[in-house]
Amino acid sequence: MATSPRTLWKGAISFGLVHIPIALYTATTEQGLDFDWLDKRSMDPVGYKRVNKRTGKEISRENIVKGIEYEDGRYVVLSPEEIAAAYPKTTQTIEIETFAPAADIPFIYLDRPYYVAPINKGAKVYALLREILRKTGKVGIARVVIQSKQHLAALMPYGPVMVLNLLRWGDKIRGYDALDLPAEGIKAAGVSDKEMRIGEQLVEDMSAPWDPAATRDSFKEQILQLVEAKAQAGKLESVAPIEAREHEPAGATIYDLTELLQRSLSKAKQDKQPSARATPKARAGAKTPTKSGGKRKAA
Repeated sequence: MATSPRTLWKGAISFGLVHIPIALYTATTEQGLDFDWLDKRSMDPVGYKRVNKRTGKEISRENIVKGIEYEDGRYVVLSPEEIAAAYPKTTQTIEIETFAPAADIPFIYLDRPYYVAPINKGAKVYALLREILRKTGKVGIARVVIQSKQHLAALMPYGPVMVLNLLRWGDKIRGYDALDLPAEGIKAAGVSDKEMRIGEQLVEDMSAPWDPAATRDSFKEQILQLVEAKAQAGKLESVAPIEAREHEPAGATIYDLTELLQRSLSKAKQDKQPSARATPKARAGAKTPTKSGGKRKAA
């Protein structure tokens, strides 16, 4: 019998005036092995110390400050208050900013997936958004704050579930211009038609439906077999897991869905109207931004 997944985050999906109460669940598991440091004399856990790299001496927490290297060997020190003020405001909302074709997002930007499931009578609106995304081939581009960290994300359908896939920010992707790459195109790359035909035939002969269950991590399996053998021999230590606290957001109110969609559509059309349609009185009262008070960048 499958165990119920642990809720990671509760909130709502928001687009236009529509809110869908949802919960996030981890969609992946860590495949690596976690080796802990132990003192072989006493089997006590070995932790990390705060050590001054120049003197090699341990220092106390109150003597540690955080800095960003601005130039080679020169740092700007930031106070805890300055750092705290820069954190994004924590909300329990996945705010969809736009919808884009799924094909427009290169796979290299995909970072970490989370399952999204409806709660608090949000099933109908959840299904509506899922089917719209499936039919149009689009994904919802959104921002979400998880554990005080802001993420860009793509909301996409995956079978009966929707997946919130965190995206890497654009400045996290390295360019490939400096790499020595062959030119694109068969002729430009110096590939002959015969080589192409043989290569295509080889790929076809080696093709098969993808079965993720057939792939195995041989190192992990061998280590786990060794762990199992030692555990059966009585060499086993138990560690009690620490359960994370769940935050219960205020329940979202579901209004008439058709009315909300119509109001959202009307608002979207109004937002797209050019500013030139403002009344002469409104234009006369508008202030021209000064150089020092320019337009604020989006967060």
